[in-house]
Amino acid sequence: MNNKGFWYKEYTQGRRFIIKVLPGESLVECISEFVKTEKVNNAVVLSAIGSVKNVRLRDIKSGAKLPITSARLIPHELEGPLELLALSGNVVPSETDQELDCHLHIMAGKSSGDVVGGHMADAEVFATCEIVLVELIVDGIQRHLSKSGGTPTIFFAEE
Repeated sequence: MNNKGFWYKEYTQGRRFIIKVLPGESLVECISEFVKTEKVNNAVVLSAIGSVKNVRLRDIKSGAKLPITSARLIPHELEGPLELLALSGNVVPSETDQELDCHLHIMAGKSSGDVVGGHMADAEVFATCEIVLVELIVDGIQRHLSKSGGTPTIFFAEE
């Protein structure tokens, strides 16, 4: 459905998974491999806890304008280890349908108690990571590059 200011699509909840990721593994690679193995086409990361290191973020510069371009993003890395406080995001087919795209955001705690986070390019599991992932049963959703926003975002097929 398309309303003024937002789009939406109803989905049905599919299978639910608890995934344990071992130390040294890439979160993005493990989630990507898992959804391929289990033939999950759409999913949402419901929660994740554990610890991470070598967190790579791509955050929008303060005061940036649309569309978001690579010049308006700040890539940075946090060595860690850090407490994984939250991981949220979704898995949606890319517009070519050749691969699934993981769009993930992370919140992590430093030993000082400071919290950092943003758009996660990747992170390595430090001691452990426990993820709850829910499959979404829905058709007609793909991630396309938004011309107005400048970033890949979900689009719904017309019904």
